Amino acid sequence: MANKIDVKELLEAGVHFGHMTRKWDPNMAPYIYMERNGIHIINLYKTAAKIEEANEAMKKIAASGRKILFVATKKQAKDIVSEKALACNMPYITERWPGGMLTNFVTIRKAVKKMATIDRMKKDGTFMTLSKKERLQVDRLRAKLEKNLGSIADMSRLPAALFVVDIKAEHIAIKEAQKLNIPVFAMVDTNSDPREVDYVIPANDDASKSIDKILTLVTDAVKDGLANRTSEKEGDEATEVEAVEVVEAVAAPEVVAVVEETPVAEVEATEETKSEE
Repeated sequence: MANKIDVKELLEAGVHFGHMTRKWDPNMAPYIYMERNGIHIINLYKTAAKIEEANEAMKKIAASGRKILFVATKKQAKDIVSEKALACNMPYITERWPGGMLTNFVTIRKAVKKMATIDRMKKDGTFMTLSKKERLQVDRLRAKLEKNLGSIADMSRLPAALFVVDIKAEHIAIKEAQKLNIPVFAMVDTNSDPREVDYVIPANDDASKSIDKILTLVTDAVKDGLANRTSEKEGDEATEVEAVEVVEAVAAPEVVAVVEETPVAEVEATEETKSEE
C-alpha cells in the first residue's frame, strides 16, 4: 500500500522551502502559505492534496500496464530518481535529455536497438573479427548509448506520462510531451509556472531530502497500481481455468455418450417444439 500523506513528514523533509521571494512566479501564489526571511513557504496541506491527486492518476496508469517516464537531470535528483524508478520497474532519464526523445521516438528506438545489435555481435563472435581499433570504437559507442539510453531500453513505445523534477531544468522534455498530449506530473517550486504541467506537486525541488520524500510517495502509488494489475491478471487466469473446466465437464465422455445415444427422432421433436415456441 502507498504511504499515507503525512504533512509532518513533508515538513521534516523540507518540502515547504520555496525560493527567494524576488525569484517567485506569481502563478504559484495559490500554493504559497507565507513569506519568511525573504523565502516563500509552500502550503504543505495543498502539497499533500496534490500528491494524493497525482498518486491516484499514476496508480491507474500503472494498473493499465503503461509506462511512466521519470525525468531528472539535476545532480541532487539523479541518483534518487534512478533508484526509485528502478524499484517500480519504470523507465527514467537522468543524463542529458536526448533531443527528440518523444517527438522523434523512432530514431531513439533505433539507437536502443543498436545496443542490442552490438550485444549480439559479442555473443556470436562477430565482434572479435573486427580490428582492434574498430572494437574500441564499438565499445565506446555501446558505453555512450548505455549511459544515455540504457534506462529506457525496455520502453518499446511512447510513455503514457512523464514525471519531472524541476520543470525549469527539464523544459525541453515538457515541451515535447505537450506536443504529443502526454500528461506531465511534476514537482513545481515557487520559481516555476505550474500551468506548464497537468499534475502539479508544489514542493522544494532542490533539496535531496524533499525529492526523496516526494518520489517515495509517488513510486509507492505506482507499485500499488502494478500490484493491482498483477492481482487482476491472476483473477482473469483463474476465470479462464474455470471456463476450461466447465467446457471439459460438458465434453466429458459420459455426456457425449448420452448425446450419441439419444434417438434422432427425439432430437427432431425437441427442435420442432422450440420452433413452435
